[in-house]
Amino acid sequence: MLQTFLFLLLLGATGWIAWKGYRRVWRNICLGRAEKTGGNGGARWRNVLLVAFGQQKMFKNWLPAVMHLFIYVAFVITQIELIEIFVDGIFGTHRFFAAPLGGFYTFIISLIEILSVLAFVATVVFLARRNLLRVPRFWKPEMKGWPFRDANLILLGEIILIVGIFCMNGGDKVLQTRGLEHYQPTGAFAVSSWLGPMLFGNWSNSGVILAERFGWWLHILTVFGFLCYLPYSKHLHILLAFPNTWYAKLTPKGEMENMPEIQKEVRIMMGLEQPDPDAAAELPEFGADDVFSLSWQNILQAYSCTECGRCTAACPANLTGKKLSPRKVMMDVRDRAEEVGLKMEKEKLEIGNYNDGKSLFDRITPEEIHACTTCNACVEACPVLINPLDIILKMRRHEILTQSAGPAEWLPMFNAIENNGAAWAMSEERVGWRNS
Repeated sequence: MLQTFLFLLLLGATGWIAWKGYRRVWRNICLGRAEKTGGNGGARWRNVLLVAFGQQKMFKNWLPAVMHLFIYVAFVITQIELIEIFVDGIFGTHRFFAAPLGGFYTFIISLIEILSVLAFVATVVFLARRNLLRVPRFWKPEMKGWPFRDANLILLGEIILIVGIFCMNGGDKVLQTRGLEHYQPTGAFAVSSWLGPMLFGNWSNSGVILAERFGWWLHILTVFGFLCYLPYSKHLHILLAFPNTWYAKLTPKGEMENMPEIQKEVRIMMGLEQPDPDAAAELPEFGADDVFSLSWQNILQAYSCTECGRCTAACPANLTGKKLSPRKVMMDVRDRAEEVGLKMEKEKLEIGNYNDGKSLFDRITPEEIHACTTCNACVEACPVLINPLDIILKMRRHEILTQSAGPAEWLPMFNAIENNGAAWAMSEERVGWRNS
């Protein structure tokens, strides 16, 4: 009875803390502008199933892909045992699914144990890659401090979960062989049937019960901690990868959105349209300089970023020593959304009247966005269809069209296009050189 009370108390506290965290993320995503996305449901479901669920793009690099697959499949299948833990915790039962499922239950738990062993191997490999082998993309400047610790914390949490599973199952198997009333036979599990007796075979009944309960509570408390921690971690992609791949653009890579106001000005300049005398004299804001002028999908992508660094590792600008890191761009957008969202909540401000004197340009420098070659290498490399290029182009548009700024070597070209309708400085009108 006490265990059930404690479980329900912790479940309620976890639900409250987690809800606040996920609500914060949703609020920050909604800081972005509305952007309609729809159509071609078949292609969108294909992205979700193949890219988010099937890990398709991970397999361009097979070694980390296979290791990640071990952890991912173990995470998915272990939810079956986690559901049973929840049922047992709420109703005070023990191995609730064992009796109705019979031999299939033995198979499922054995599969979970085998996958857990593989996940343990993968976790050790990932810890080694980050901390001993020092894979370059994990040691870029933007990964110093919290981002690096965050990745290690999750990997250590994986090991704790696995320890909990084998303490729980191993202790349970020993107690089953001793015929204790509460521990009914469930068949031979693949790993704990020999691991349990090896670890706990010489312990007293009370000691084995303590070990079994320790494993049970260790596992569920780690899960509760993970649920509360997830909204503050890069591992939020476990959830957001699915909506992110659904809302990903289906247009060809590199296709830019037209700006109606600019299109109209160009048509007037080329004599294809007459100016509207009733049009407002004030020009609109072009591009984006802050999270408010990005779309909500851009911010969703920032929160979906796995910080794996594949985009930065593939970026030719970064490879040649330039400052641009597409991963940093996504991290900066997410951090700016966090900063704005927190201040708005504390000061009870609305989107329309928020102004802290800062913008994305305080985090992402012109040098970074100018270095981009728009080659789409980062877009192609991302395993969850994030598009850093879209944000870079929006910031470029704001800098050039709204701030009338930009690299000195670009400005003569812009002036030539505006004055002559060509990228080159021509000595005659567009009609003249076009027809010559």
